[in-house]
Amino acid sequence: MNAILQFDSASDFSEGLAVVKKGDRFFGIDANGGVVMEVDPDLEAVSGFAEERALGRVNQIYGYIDRTGALVVPPQFASATPFTEGLAAVRPSNRYGFINRMGEWMIEPQFALATAFSEGLAAVRTEEQYGYIDRTGKLIIPAQFADAWSFSESRAVARVGNKWGYVDQSGSLLIAPQFDGAFSFADGLARVRVGDRWGYVSQSGDVAIEPRFDFAADFSEGLAAVMVEGKWGYVKPQGEMAIAPQFDFAADFSEGLAAVKVGNQYGFINPSGQVVITPQFVSVGSFSEGWAWVQQGDRWSFINPTGEFLREKS
Repeated sequence: MNAILQFDSASDFSEGLAVVKKGDRFFGIDANGGVVMEVDPDLEAVSGFAEERALGRVNQIYGYIDRTGALVVPPQFASATPFTEGLAAVRPSNRYGFINRMGEWMIEPQFALATAFSEGLAAVRTEEQYGYIDRTGKLIIPAQFADAWSFSESRAVARVGNKWGYVDQSGSLLIAPQFDGAFSFADGLARVRVGDRWGYVSQSGDVAIEPRFDFAADFSEGLAAVMVEGKWGYVKPQGEMAIAPQFDFAADFSEGLAAVKVGNQYGFINPSGQVVITPQFVSVGSFSEGWAWVQQGDRWSFINPTGEFLREKS
């Protein structure tokens, strides 16, 4: 049998390849384990791909590479984000702007902070308050919030004073600021915190699941990880427990499986709560494009949903 492919680090598969590190070099491999990209040896870190670009870092300065491994945007930014909707938020010095995939300025640096574009808008901070701009840089929703997040399902988390609520794309408050913590909508529900308890609200702002959890994650593939008295399980959108709290940690479901931690080791379960890949790893990623990275000791590998390792090609 061919040897298991092992690396010094690995990222999720994205857009058909995964960025891995062997020694001091980064490479891109395909789903068969073949090397399809070699990266400039000067790069000290490389991210996964988004919209055919990956972040590359040299001496804490960021640029972008393409799928051939070539630097298409030379390292020049003190801070940079992955591309979304054709643009990336970057900071060359003390202000953020947005570039296109060739590194050309589309929105000149002018913001104290900036988030990624989502649903045509990006949250930006103009001094002390947040608003939203469109792809031309025009302020569509005036700066008026103490904090603001990206849009998801036509709603965005926004803070007014010390309370969190949700706004629509016109800037109107859809759900009044009333929560002590809040996250983006996913699968039609959003997790919110009231005091020290977490629950979920619907898109109309109605309570869908009463705040009763120690902590909660987003819904994904019909289930959400929640913590009860120090143990993690999964809840259904109706509020019923689908998988009883029993794990030391639980991640989101992805491609039909979720990573869980038992003691100090990670494995994977299915939506019925059955362990399908025995906990045996010190760290794991989520399944993406049919593979998940796993770490044993100081070595990284990839497994498929049946727990088989990605191996060297014949």
